[in-house]
Amino acid sequence: MLVSSTPAAPTPPVERSRWRTGGRHGVLLAVPAVGLLGAVFLVPVAGLVWTSFADPALGLANYRELFTDGVSVVVVLRTLRMATIVTLVTLVLAYPYAYLMTVVGPRARSVMVALVLLPFWTSLLARTFAWIVLLQDNGPVNDLLTAVGLGPLELAGTEAGVTIGMTQVLLPFMTLPLYGTLRTIDRRLIDAALVLGARPLTAFRRVYLPLSMPGVVAGAVMVYILALGFYVTPAMLGSPGESMVSQLMTVRITQLLDFGGGGALATVLFLLTLLLLAVVSRFGSVGAALGMAPRGDR
Repeated sequence: MLVSSTPAAPTPPVERSRWRTGGRHGVLLAVPAVGLLGAVFLVPVAGLVWTSFADPALGLANYRELFTDGVSVVVVLRTLRMATIVTLVTLVLAYPYAYLMTVVGPRARSVMVALVLLPFWTSLLARTFAWIVLLQDNGPVNDLLTAVGLGPLELAGTEAGVTIGMTQVLLPFMTLPLYGTLRTIDRRLIDAALVLGARPLTAFRRVYLPLSMPGVVAGAVMVYILALGFYVTPAMLGSPGESMVSQLMTVRITQLLDFGGGGALATVLFLLTLLLLAVVSRFGSVGAALGMAPRGDR
């Protein structure tokens, strides 16, 4: 077969730039998404922040009440603790599952991916009602725990029940970013470490784990942020004494008609999310944490 030795002419920089950006008209493709984002996110958030300062009177009264009423700070701290626990539990469960997805064959991998995506095909309310049945005092979970000598335990209406339900709902958001990172790791690096005398655990800790950190950070940030604003599962599986921030906001706005106080709580929750992203940016790329490819990979 005759192969030409003449190298292909490089694409001019200007043409490559136009191809990447789509030219001036390419900007128009982003207009609908940016317009929708501004209409349904930025405008309501701006109105919420303004309400927190202006209702019922202009000032910081809502924020002073938030930090002195003896309830809001407790609920915020409880929400942060619950989000941290759920993030850690989902990471412990998702990491070995995502690793197994990278080593099995295509057919088994397809089944495992389907199992991860299965919760998205089911209503959140239906899943939460199912957990209410499973976790009640005379439910199947307590029957199993009693049979093995570990029960019965009080799960429904407790933080343990809420943690179980939130972990099940948020597990795919940890598994998928982890799998996306783990499948790109070159296993020859592990083999090289083993050939050079490293123990398997050392090769994992010094080679594999650092390379998987972008996926860990991306999944952890996503799960943590979602857990901060969770409402349905804590409201149905928890109790009024175990309320989270979203439940307290609902009570303030729908029952007490305290729009300013609810807005202050929402603003604090929003600032906590921004603070989390700022902390992540100190230890790694925020873009990587949000699932965006680094500049060199584009």
